[in-house]
Amino acid sequence: MVIENRGKFFLGFGLLMTFFIVLVLVFLPLFNGKNGLEFLDNLYNSISKGSAYYIPKVLKEIEEYKGTIVNVTLKAENDQQVTLMHSLLSKAAEANVSGNSLTLKGDLGKILAHSIEDADKMYKNDGNAVSIKYGGVDEKEVLYTWYETFHSMDKALKKQKKFKEALILNHVLEKCVEPSYNFYKIEAQNIADKVGVVFFSLVFYVMYTIWFGFAIMYIFEGFGLKFGH
Repeated sequence: MVIENRGKFFLGFGLLMTFFIVLVLVFLPLFNGKNGLEFLDNLYNSISKGSAYYIPKVLKEIEEYKGTIVNVTLKAENDQQVTLMHSLLSKAAEANVSGNSLTLKGDLGKILAHSIEDADKMYKNDGNAVSIKYGGVDEKEVLYTWYETFHSMDKALKKQKKFKEALILNHVLEKCVEPSYNFYKIEAQNIADKVGVVFFSLVFYVMYTIWFGFAIMYIFEGFGLKFGH
């Protein structure tokens, strides 16, 4: 293929080369030992965590469930899980193990508050306190077991047509347990403190995409090909 417009071809080629040079720099560990993608991923996770702390609000919402008694049988995946489920629930209610099943009777409000207490410690990255509380069990395993416990409780309560109680269980899961698990060991940041970096990253993303597009367009035009509609 013959180059018809050398000026446009070399402009496009230059843009393409600088595009790949920047791409290489993005993947180098230039940001405190992290590459550009890891740095931005951590930044946006930190900002997300900073805006996802719903625990104080949920603690107020569960007040109306104090005094609501639940009586359910829960199923566990194995002996290890049912043992940990017992450890979690026996601190707030009456729980008894039989094989891989656990019978639970207690105040729903107290059970929810107890789970939120663990979630709050994890959200604040104090996983060691959670681990010590349950005899050295891995702190993420504790939250995962709360997750499995509430899912099992949800099924049992719905069978009893206690849909309101099941709904608050899922609310606590979504607003407290799951965020605390997902954001564990991430330091929360306010977007206002990083607005410059966030703005630059968004503008850079748009410009970098356009950069590649113009590089390809000029190279094709250098070969005499035209883009139209």
